[in-house]
Amino acid sequence: MSNKKGMKRPGGMGGGHMKMGQEKAKDFKGTMKKLISYLSPYKLAILLVIVFAIGSSVFNIVGPKILGNATTKIFEGLVSKVSNSGGGIDFDAIFRTLTILASLYIISSIFSFIQTFITSDISQKVSYNLRKSISEKINKLPLNYYDRKTNGEVLSRVTNDIDAISQNLNQILSQMITASTTLIGVLIMMLSISVTMTLVSLIVIPLSLVMIMFVVKKSQKHFRAQQEYLGHTNGHIEEMYSGHNIMKAFNGEEKAIEEFDKLSDTLYNSAWKSQFLSGMMMPIMTFIGNLGYVIVAIMGGFLAIRNKIQVGDILAFIQYVRSFMQPIAQTAQIANVMQQTAAAAERVFEFLEEDEVVEDVENPISTEGIKGAVEFENVKFGYNEEKIIIKDFSINIKPGQKVAIVGPTGAGKTTIVKLLMRFYELNGGKILIDGHDYRDFTRNDLRKVFGMVLQDTWLFNGSIMENIRYGRLDASDEEVIEAAKLAHAHHFIKTLADGYNMEINEEADNISQGQKQLLTIARAILSDPKILILDEATSSVDTRTEVLIQQAMENLMEGRTSFIIAHRLSTIKNADVILVMKDGDIVEQGNHEELLKSKGFYSELYNSQFEEEVC
Repeated sequence: MSNKKGMKRPGGMGGGHMKMGQEKAKDFKGTMKKLISYLSPYKLAILLVIVFAIGSSVFNIVGPKILGNATTKIFEGLVSKVSNSGGGIDFDAIFRTLTILASLYIISSIFSFIQTFITSDISQKVSYNLRKSISEKINKLPLNYYDRKTNGEVLSRVTNDIDAISQNLNQILSQMITASTTLIGVLIMMLSISVTMTLVSLIVIPLSLVMIMFVVKKSQKHFRAQQEYLGHTNGHIEEMYSGHNIMKAFNGEEKAIEEFDKLSDTLYNSAWKSQFLSGMMMPIMTFIGNLGYVIVAIMGGFLAIRNKIQVGDILAFIQYVRSFMQPIAQTAQIANVMQQTAAAAERVFEFLEEDEVVEDVENPISTEGIKGAVEFENVKFGYNEEKIIIKDFSINIKPGQKVAIVGPTGAGKTTIVKLLMRFYELNGGKILIDGHDYRDFTRNDLRKVFGMVLQDTWLFNGSIMENIRYGRLDASDEEVIEAAKLAHAHHFIKTLADGYNMEINEEADNISQGQKQLLTIARAILSDPKILILDEATSSVDTRTEVLIQQAMENLMEGRTSFIIAHRLSTIKNADVILVMKDGDIVEQGNHEELLKSKGFYSELYNSQFEEEVC
């Protein structure tokens, strides 16, 4: 839903993070055990699948034996006809036999249909539960996780990996149960016809198992790599799409294509190897199966000559050998599918097992009656623990004060706001709200105290009314409209064809950047917070609108503690306290007049901007 744009991560335009060392498969057994835990609520449904699979297999298995009896009757009829020792072929008996056979196959098909229906339902429910778990997990992860991962990589786990699990799980459930029941049933039927021929035909099984194990071992790492690089490729594509304008503006097409080709080639190499090895399975099994047919045909002919087996039983046995080899081939195919499923599931469970933001407050303090006093006490912080960017930040802010934070790019202004909202944990020191450590509040309660208007606007696909109401979901339409008026957004909204009911598209590019900023300001006004945070809130509007917004903000900030981050120093002259930051530390503080008189760093910044405006 977000419409935030731009190249998200540092490190250039590539979003791939080529991890050539991760081709090695991880914990297959552990991953499948976790996946099975998602199947445990559907034990009864799986039991029904087993019942119907057994029923379908039994009716299919009995078929060749009945067909063999019909063949025997035809053979005996022909022999009696030629030798004039009987009445020839008994067509009535053959018709009854074939009618029974057709009925069995119809029942088998019905059972198979029901089995497929249930397995599809189970796989889709498991898929739904995994997606639900991921969607819940997304909101529990710390922000530094998204600093390390691209949007595309996260989305790939929700889409590609979950889809792979869903499709493959359906195949595994249906084929694995069918293959098992068929294998057991066919073996019983083969033994009932001839123990000798059964033992001879089973010679090919060890050879089959050796080939299966060889192919599975070789393909496992390639399936893992395929899912890994698919996520990297999607991440790069999403990054290039969301930052398309920037990429075009800086002539980055060649670099983007080069990075895509590099990722795509890696994905291609892992994908074709996994698919090639998977595709080898059936030809290998077919070849081994044909060897079994040859052995059965020779042995059957030998036993028929010695009158130890009927001709129809040879035909039935050959069909059983084919049926016996088919589940073995299916098992081999399932083994490959399970490797792909495990590779996808591993990535999903890795995401679900990421460290969450844990609420460890046993007796949280209520935010009722918060006045808005804020104190930073020797705060230390760095996005990387080895590189502290805010070294020793201390300030005591009284309720209702208007605090401006100024300084050059990279001084730590926005970082202060992120710490205040507890988006990141401190490396040292404390932040106090009304004298209470802000870690003694729940994050949910703490953030209700704040209202934010950021330089990067965020609107979602929905009406303008819904976007403004996001600041307070229980607000009435009248309250939303009043907030829009205070933000000076009401006028432009009324000029739109559908007014407050106009749909903002998914990219939020059907209104201007300035209009988007006005809507986010209206949203903050509606939330009626105790503490306001304005991070370059007027940077995307024209000068006239900026004046109007400043007037509205003055009314809004009355009686509320306010933090204002601004590059244009002319907009914060009336601030009660101006904090001048440089390299993560406060180098000066005071009001506008005091700081100008001191002729320090603030004076240099202000005069340089004044000179630029005069020029």
